[in-house]
Amino acid sequence: MKTRSPEKKRARTLKTQLLWWLIPTLVLLMAAALWLSNQQLRNQVDMAYDRSLAGALRAIDHNISTASGGLAMEQPYLMLEFFELTANGNVYYRVATEDGLAEIGSPGLPLPSRPLVSGEPQFFDSTYLGTPVRVAALARPMDPPLYANKGGRVIVQVAEGLETRDAFINRALWRSVERDVAMIVISVLAVILGVFMALRPLERLREEVEGRSSDDLSPVSAFDMPGEVLPLISAINRHMDRFAAQARVQRQFLDDASHQLRTPLSVLRTQTAYALRETDPQEVRTALLAMQEGLDRAVRTTNQMLALARAKDASMTEGGFTPEPVDLSELADAVIRTHLPSIRARQVDLGLEGADSPVIVSGAEWLLREAVSNLVDNAIRYTPEGGEVTVRVESGPGRAALVVEDAGPGMSAQDIAQACVRFRRGASGKNKSGAGLGLAIVGTICQILGAELMLENRQPGPGLRAALVFTLGSEPDIATHQKIGMA
Repeated sequence: MKTRSPEKKRARTLKTQLLWWLIPTLVLLMAAALWLSNQQLRNQVDMAYDRSLAGALRAIDHNISTASGGLAMEQPYLMLEFFELTANGNVYYRVATEDGLAEIGSPGLPLPSRPLVSGEPQFFDSTYLGTPVRVAALARPMDPPLYANKGGRVIVQVAEGLETRDAFINRALWRSVERDVAMIVISVLAVILGVFMALRPLERLREEVEGRSSDDLSPVSAFDMPGEVLPLISAINRHMDRFAAQARVQRQFLDDASHQLRTPLSVLRTQTAYALRETDPQEVRTALLAMQEGLDRAVRTTNQMLALARAKDASMTEGGFTPEPVDLSELADAVIRTHLPSIRARQVDLGLEGADSPVIVSGAEWLLREAVSNLVDNAIRYTPEGGEVTVRVESGPGRAALVVEDAGPGMSAQDIAQACVRFRRGASGKNKSGAGLGLAIVGTICQILGAELMLENRQPGPGLRAALVFTLGSEPDIATHQKIGMA
């Protein structure tokens, strides 16, 4: 039985996350505030009503007398009637001795659960005759005492029904609830509106990016964007700059390839057609040799253009390259070994002069190998047959150098100044095969690695001295070289 693969969980939007966090939190806080305000309102209403009970309690207490030898209360009828009119429910009162032997008023009016303190009224809720009441009770010493009981006290109680009070409190509470609910609704709407307004710039950003054409790599506008989004926009713009630079390198490579390979391919096609028409084996062989020479030039030009593009791409790749220690002496020896066939073909005397100890620089081994290989190849090509080429590794305080000296015609001051320009060949290279990319590759790699390319004519001549100079004790500044590579 086949089981259905679970669908990918849909990512929640920032808007949804904000609302899910803010609205429940706001509602809980407002609900807690509503409960607290209702409790405070109930307490304030109870305090107001209790003051009325306390006034009645004091009034009755002032009219109690034990001077006649018994418990008596002189309560004018008008005063009792006034108290009943101002009360909010049924009114009950009781005056009795603490031992209960003498009692006036409503019998059985409940006493508080806590002992009464003389002179301090106590308020509590209870039930009397099956209805809820609010009771105020006061105890004080009898003066004069009854029954020769000097420690006796008289207890005064006043009770009021809670129907009217509860109705008033409920009305007040409902008004408070309506007000607070309205505030909660208004606050929630304000939060929703605020979230939508705050995220509108992000919506505009999304629409702007989606509306762009596939080849539009211009920077994204940060106008009217929140401060929290600006680092993201800056990162996107930097990323797009790298893509734009890579696109320029690719376009440049395609333009260079179409320009440099069009002529060799056209010549090759002509030579092929000529060879096909010829019946003389010697002429056919001559055409084939010319075709081979043309193919060699095209292959070399293509390899050099690829090397140049790869070097530039290394400076623009995310993170650039990881610097590693490279021994210049081992590198020079390895490069020379790869050129042994061309050295033997031209009968060039190529020597390697290394330092007494390893000379370690920080860089990328494959980039350094490409740079040194181009310098050695140029030296072999421009040195006449039977001449000398010397590769030397030098080390000094805070610096290291890899030097390639040849016995060629050298370079003019103008040619040295423009040596790293692509496809430009100096006066001494007009009659030599090549595309004028060797020193351009070396210059680009030097910029990436933070090295310096120094060109000077040998003294005494003839010949050219090309040196890659490195500063020891520091790694390449990759960010700076990325900018150089993009230029």
